[in-house]
Amino acid sequence: MIGGEKIVAANKSNRFERLGLKEKIGQLFMCGFDGLEPTKGFMNLIKDYGLGGVIYFRRNVRNAAQVKALSAKLQEASAAPLFIAIDQEGGMVVRLEEGVTVMPGAMAQGAASNAELTREAAKWSGAELREIGINMNFAPCLDVNNNPNNPVIGVRSYGEDPSHVARLGTAAIHGYREGGIVAVAKHFPGHGDTAADSHHELPSVPHNVDRLNEVELLPFRKAIEQKVDAIMTAHVVFPAFEPEGIPATLSRRILSGLLRDELGFEGVIVTDCLEMNAIAETIGVARGAVEAIKAGADLILVSHRLIRQTAALEAVMEAVMTGEIPESRIDEAARRIWELKQSRGLFVNAAPATNRARAEEVRRQLSEASVTVVKGGEAIPLSKSSSTLVIWTEARVGTEVIEVISQDWTLGAALAQSGYDIREIRIGIDPTAEEASEVRSAAESYQTVIFASYDAGFSSGQTGLIRELSADGRFKFVWVSLRTPYDLLVAPDAPTYLCAFENKPAMMTAIAGILSGELDVLAKLPVTIGEHERLSVEE
Repeated sequence: MIGGEKIVAANKSNRFERLGLKEKIGQLFMCGFDGLEPTKGFMNLIKDYGLGGVIYFRRNVRNAAQVKALSAKLQEASAAPLFIAIDQEGGMVVRLEEGVTVMPGAMAQGAASNAELTREAAKWSGAELREIGINMNFAPCLDVNNNPNNPVIGVRSYGEDPSHVARLGTAAIHGYREGGIVAVAKHFPGHGDTAADSHHELPSVPHNVDRLNEVELLPFRKAIEQKVDAIMTAHVVFPAFEPEGIPATLSRRILSGLLRDELGFEGVIVTDCLEMNAIAETIGVARGAVEAIKAGADLILVSHRLIRQTAALEAVMEAVMTGEIPESRIDEAARRIWELKQSRGLFVNAAPATNRARAEEVRRQLSEASVTVVKGGEAIPLSKSSSTLVIWTEARVGTEVIEVISQDWTLGAALAQSGYDIREIRIGIDPTAEEASEVRSAAESYQTVIFASYDAGFSSGQTGLIRELSADGRFKFVWVSLRTPYDLLVAPDAPTYLCAFENKPAMMTAIAGILSGELDVLAKLPVTIGEHERLSVEE
């Protein structure tokens, strides 16, 4: 077990040399726990194994003050500094909302197409995270989303153009570094052109090497040139790189051959969570940890179950003892992790200053610049003298990617504040027959109907209502997408269509400004939607 004394800057380099094999293996693991307080078993992982890091989900966080206390407690229990990580991508994928500035997500920033604002968003968001003890963010997504049917990336990507993704992604990486945060670019070699979710199954990207180099790899290549600290792997099969059908996370050809040798990446390779079904329901978590380390991964993510975390740690120890994993591979990975902790000030707890006022201004500017009018702009601004029905779709789906969303500041609330006569009806992401009936009945009495959809392309109930309402000539129909911009594909004849890429409060205020004519439309469509092609962006 690692000794109990706290490590200080003066002896950190020598201290690594005194770590035993068990503690070096512990440094290779990042784990999570359920609840606002760590369990006794989880605290034992930190103390007995010298765990390298902890990951937070919504289940662990309530507000900024609680997270700060929790982070301090975990660090106090560890003899060496912990990476404390979170998926705070912005927009629809964030874990913490109370007490921090939630920036717009990647595709919203892609529509705004302002690299300087993207850098600032990462800087100030990162500084706020570091202030409460979080020192690693699993962001930005460098996936190039060019598949409308992608169920897991979508708006988490900056768009479909590799150069655009690279430009904004590297800006975010620089911003996080300025904010004192270890940025983790993901999901290598690219999860953007998949039609399956690796949380549930094992996807494949069948393209040839030339295409993969031109599209998927370009943003990662640019990030590596900018010395990104860490890169997260994808549980995705790339036959062009790995003909044996092994997912990237477990492939030596991809992690050591492609990422290290060919692309020259010298930072920390982090796996996506091994408890995702693409790994857990195939090779298994414990065996997956062994194979990932053999392939070249440095930091192994096992986010949920203590029994699987312990089994994975013990499996790696056994593999070293039997010679399956050379001890030199453990030394290499542990040293790389240790040196990153040193370089990012974890041993001295260095944290930059925050600036909440500037952070909120950046959020406002990005939100206003990202609302995209795809078609029917001649219908805007909407008349305030017209009676208006807003149909608000609540995202009530709970997974690691689509969080449980319920909020008071809806589009209806934002429009009411702007002076519109509003009635709002809330429906579920899969509306019931009763909800659909209420919408149909209510629409007959209004001059304007605004449908705020959420992933309508994955919901036959939303799709049916949208098609029906958009074809009804008795009222003006305006459709606003609050997540995937590809919703338009299910009802391409809708007269007026706007994309906002998320349903966060700041974005609702921005949409209201666009619909009322108080704000100019500045955004450029970052993806192609049917006949509506991606607009060129300034490089």
